[in-house]
Amino acid sequence: MQLKLTGHHIDVTPALRSYVAKKLERVARHFDHVIDLHCVLTVEKLVHKAEATLTVRGAAIYADASDGDMYAAIDALADKLDRRVARHRDKRNDHHAAEAPRGRQA
Repeated sequence: MQLKLTGHHIDVTPALRSYVAKKLERVARHFDHVIDLHCVLTVEKLVHKAEATLTVRGAAIYADASDGDMYAAIDALADKLDRRVARHRDKRNDHHAAEAPRGRQA
């Protein structure tokens, strides 16, 4: 997984970079087909916002979260992204593949 981290009105410190990488590696652990992850951290007045776009094979998954603290916003973002990736993974699975074809019984 390639992580691209961008800051808007905020300097991306090594501590923030490592925190984001640690929190979002959980998403890659749950879904193997992650190609790219672009995360943008933004500060506007008293609102800290974290948003991410996850590129997987065949789709792009977007999530964002806002909070008064940047670390709390990153935590909420990781939770939302994890739920959306799990939902995408479940949609891709064919739940009817295990069923045997029904034939005529004599």
